Amino acid sequence: MSIWGDAMAELLDIHNLTAGYRDAVVIDDLSFRIGQGEAVSLLGRNGVGKSTLLATMMGLTTVSKGCLEFDGKNIGNAANYQRNRMGLGYVPQEREIFASLTVEQNMRVAARPGEWNIAAAYKLFPRLEERRNNYGNQLSGGEQQMLAMARALVGNPKLLLLDEPLEGLSPVMMDILLDAVKQLRQSGLALILVEQHAHLALEVTERVVIMDRGRIVHDGRSDLLLKDDATMHQLLGLAHEQASEKAAEPARKPDLKLAS
Repeated sequence: MSIWGDAMAELLDIHNLTAGYRDAVVIDDLSFRIGQGEAVSLLGRNGVGKSTLLATMMGLTTVSKGCLEFDGKNIGNAANYQRNRMGLGYVPQEREIFASLTVEQNMRVAARPGEWNIAAAYKLFPRLEERRNNYGNQLSGGEQQMLAMARALVGNPKLLLLDEPLEGLSPVMMDILLDAVKQLRQSGLALILVEQHAHLALEVTERVVIMDRGRIVHDGRSDLLLKDDATMHQLLGLAHEQASEKAAEPARKPDLKLAS
């Protein structure tokens, strides 16, 4: 349930969900709601089911029990492309951009009418406009991640699912993507951010949900958890790490990265 109660119109409602891959259960009797315009961090140790939950929302896993409702409609039997058309935007961990298409062609194949057009995507990520004629396999990892997000956005989703967008990126690229997430939150777009860099995720979202062994064990405000080191260590098993490339940035608070 949303921490904001009934004041926020419900967008996604998951009841007693059990899901996984064939006979392997990863999500265990999980219930979860998100309201329109909410920005949620989905955290937890490696292997607790975060990415599987996003994949299940997109219809990419085996559901053995439970109900998924999106924007007032039961989507349990909908194919993944139908869920996308209904307003679920998905940026998978693997990015999955088209290597043989240019930056702009990658966006054109996914574009639908709405506020988010290619011009708006270029405004969010000016670097993509500079690379508009480059092919997908000519982009850096950070640029590919920008393109994956931009391609999802030009489909004009109602809810954006981001699966570890900061993985393997340089601090500069991480800052660009985090700034984009902040702008999306300010625009009123609902989003779920799965991320191993817990501290950074909490800084750009208003609500945090923590999973353990396929279930939700914490649901609260991001700003309050940021101030509660004891709870973060208890629920996330966090290890304090400061990357060597950030040593020259003393003003930035050390990142908290989930221990595996």
